[in-house]
Amino acid sequence: MSDEVAGLVASGRAGIRVMVVDDHPIWRRAVERDLVDAGFDVVACVADGEAAVRLAPATRPDVVLMDLQLPGITGVEATAGLVGADPAIRVLMLSSSGEDADVLAAAKAGARGYLVKSAVADELIEAVYRTAAGEAVFSPGLAALVLGEFRRMASGTIADPARLTDRETEVLRLVAKGLTAKQVADRLVLSHRTVQNHVQNTLRKLQLHNKVQLTRWAIEQGMAD
Repeated sequence: MSDEVAGLVASGRAGIRVMVVDDHPIWRRAVERDLVDAGFDVVACVADGEAAVRLAPATRPDVVLMDLQLPGITGVEATAGLVGADPAIRVLMLSSSGEDADVLAAAKAGARGYLVKSAVADELIEAVYRTAAGEAVFSPGLAALVLGEFRRMASGTIADPARLTDRETEVLRLVAKGLTAKQVADRLVLSHRTVQNHVQNTLRKLQLHNKVQLTRWAIEQGMAD
């Protein structure tokens, strides 16, 4: 344990109530052990989001350590349910995914932080303490992403699908369904370069920055149905 984390334990902030939500038993037990050794009060360990939402009122966790990919409802959906029922609950997402879309979806659902599973035990312990203290805790490189997205949202910039041409909309629908640029080109009998141009034009019109954001936006608009 690092000197900084040891100092947090010694400071009397131990005893914070934590719920662990992860569908991998070995990982879940390892995380629970690390948290208990650090002085946390682990009030529940569950394997799915439904159980987390159901048990939270009785166990009253201060922090919920939430996996992203879960059986049944996702970690993002469980986070929204927990925070919606009790805004005082602080959710720290712990996931193997560092994809922009996953991080932003978790933050928009109400997660206070997002840590990738490659973090070492000391980083996890420190992140839980800081989340309980009300801080926003993100793995390196993710904080700027979230801040930039919320600044963009706060600026009042709204992506307008009406600005897209019929062909751009057609390309976007296929991209949102997971097709590559080459597959889209083959489907629409276009050149690969033409498809790429349509994607770039769509990004510019919607004021988005990359294909991940574009796909997420299209899914939110129901274009992948």
